[in-house]
Amino acid sequence: MRRNWALIFRRAMPVIDAALVILAFRLSYTLRYDLQIPTPVGEDIRATAAFADFLPYAILYAVWLVATWPVAGMYRERRGRSWFEEVYGVLNGATNATVVVMALNFLLRPQVFSRVMILEATTLVVVFLSVERLAYRYVRQMLRKHGIGVERVLIVGAGDIGRTVLSAIIARPDLGYTPVGYLDDRPERGQVNMGRVRGLGDLDRLEHLLETFAADLVIITLPWTARQKIMDMVAQCEYYGVPARVVPDLFQLNMSQVYVENLEGVPLLGLSTGTRINPASQLIKRVIDVALVLLSMPISLPLALVIAIAIKMDSPGPVLFRHRRVGKDGREFDMFKFRSMCEDADQMREDLINRTGADPRRPKWENDPRITRVGKWLRRTSLDELPQLLNVLRGEMSIVGPRPPTPAEVLHYEPWHRQRLNTLPGMTSLWQVSGRSKVPFEEQCLMDIYYIENWSIGLDIQIMLRTIPNVLIGTGAY
Repeated sequence: MRRNWALIFRRAMPVIDAALVILAFRLSYTLRYDLQIPTPVGEDIRATAAFADFLPYAILYAVWLVATWPVAGMYRERRGRSWFEEVYGVLNGATNATVVVMALNFLLRPQVFSRVMILEATTLVVVFLSVERLAYRYVRQMLRKHGIGVERVLIVGAGDIGRTVLSAIIARPDLGYTPVGYLDDRPERGQVNMGRVRGLGDLDRLEHLLETFAADLVIITLPWTARQKIMDMVAQCEYYGVPARVVPDLFQLNMSQVYVENLEGVPLLGLSTGTRINPASQLIKRVIDVALVLLSMPISLPLALVIAIAIKMDSPGPVLFRHRRVGKDGREFDMFKFRSMCEDADQMREDLINRTGADPRRPKWENDPRITRVGKWLRRTSLDELPQLLNVLRGEMSIVGPRPPTPAEVLHYEPWHRQRLNTLPGMTSLWQVSGRSKVPFEEQCLMDIYYIENWSIGLDIQIMLRTIPNVLIGTGAY
């Protein structure tokens, strides 16, 4: 019952699309013959042209659009498909339908026909169907926030592959998955929570979880050496009616690192062992970083002056705070921030960790007693990080990237946590726009790893755009 709403809408979408096509033709008829846009129409043509003459073309257009590739292929639910992919598919399908209608007109040569009207109708079709899909995405996202249409996923296996799957689920809530927990073949690891994702025990607990309907989907990420065990678990899932998916154990690599070549019909798998942020991508990213810093200076410099005066008037101590951080490949550097704490804040840190039991890898306190009055406002608006633009100019940081940890925090890292040090740290990151300080440390690492393995300019732009409302609202900032 969780996905009935989506299934119903998907089944109704061809009918809705066809209706929108007819509406587009009707509006284009009004534009062409009633409003005479873009050019005037002769009175004799207006007198003889009726919408009924164009209705067969509209019906043919609608049927061709919804029944043939590429629009027909979009009626099947595929998670991860972007809106731009759907718009491209609609544009492609509308273009094909337009060619068919134009060709039919050439063969039949009817007395009443307008190529301009058909082109206007095509434009409206693309606009209507694109807006429809955007509205569908918005409604789907709102429903998923309330738990409707969300699939509860159980991960089997907490190794490298399991963490890769988990990072994608956590970093992409729009996919409609929520992790209920994970099992592992090593009982001691299966009992440890990974952020807010619970460790539910060893593999023997799978049947109990299936019996109690604890999950809607099981994703198995065990190594292929456990082939028989994997087959047994798939059979268990089928028995209880729960879909199971098996992640291929291809040298424990992210599938974005695999490319396929064809040798006379024989598929050859190539492996890329580097991260997605290759030297060419790093150069593009660097150019964008420097350009953004320079363009922001007319605003950032006067703002920095006002903040500096406020800090000096509020509490004793320096305006800027230099803090040792760990950057790309473990190299240390001095990160600049506006001072938001009292002067002896570092000396109080260890005592606070011991008293509160905070995670030493990412210690955060909602009501940190070390924060000054101006500092509280700076942190809520993230303006305390404005001086890091200097770190960006020096090439020590990027605008977008994993947040840089302190050397003391890195000492507590497990080996897989260090993957977040494989790229330049950033002023904003994926986990910061997904909850900021409220996101547990393990989930922060999973999102950082997802960012590194799936980097693109588009992803950077998306994170920067999501940063703006997060800063304005101040959710999870302290």
